[in-house]
Amino acid sequence: MTTTTVLLLGAFHGINPAMGWLFAVARGLQERSRDLLLASLPAIAFGHLGSVVLVAFVVAATGSLVSATALSVGGGILLVGFGGWRLVSKRHFRWVGMKLTLPQLAGWSFLMSSAHGAGLMLIPVYAGSHEGHTLTGGLAVAVLHTLAMFAVAGVIAVVVYEVAGLSVLRRAWFNVDRVWAIALVVAGVVTLATAAT
Repeated sequence: MTTTTVLLLGAFHGINPAMGWLFAVARGLQERSRDLLLASLPAIAFGHLGSVVLVAFVVAATGSLVSATALSVGGGILLVGFGGWRLVSKRHFRWVGMKLTLPQLAGWSFLMSSAHGAGLMLIPVYAGSHEGHTLTGGLAVAVLHTLAMFAVAGVIAVVVYEVAGLSVLRRAWFNVDRVWAIALVVAGVVTLATAAT
């Protein structure tokens, strides 16, 4: 998989309101502060990065112990299973409210990104390249992915805050969680099919 794939997956995460831009907008609207919204975005990106880096560490640690095929099969099964669970699950992860410090917000982002399988989506990237098996390569992929997520989420958050506010989301909402779960399953199936060839 290419740099373009990593950037597109990051952009997809940036579009997903569950990855944090909606939380940043809500914090900004609650306090009527664009500065608070803008301060929230790096904390959200940092938490997301932590979740993705955790997967990179696991891949780097096991990459030398298991073959790329075993890693692809295991990752594919994990993606399909997690995506399937997200498709049938009605549970949503909740937090205690909007009054969080920036470190707490980063922690929330880490938990949400992990719960939504943010790092799992990159398993095909890690498994499909030699660089992905090294810690340095895995970290580079994680940083590039997170930068794309941060850029897209930032643009969406500012536009929603400045132009639309949350009222437009009530009228034009679609379930990005379901799209994300389907994307996880598809990525897992593709990973398994690639490993089988």
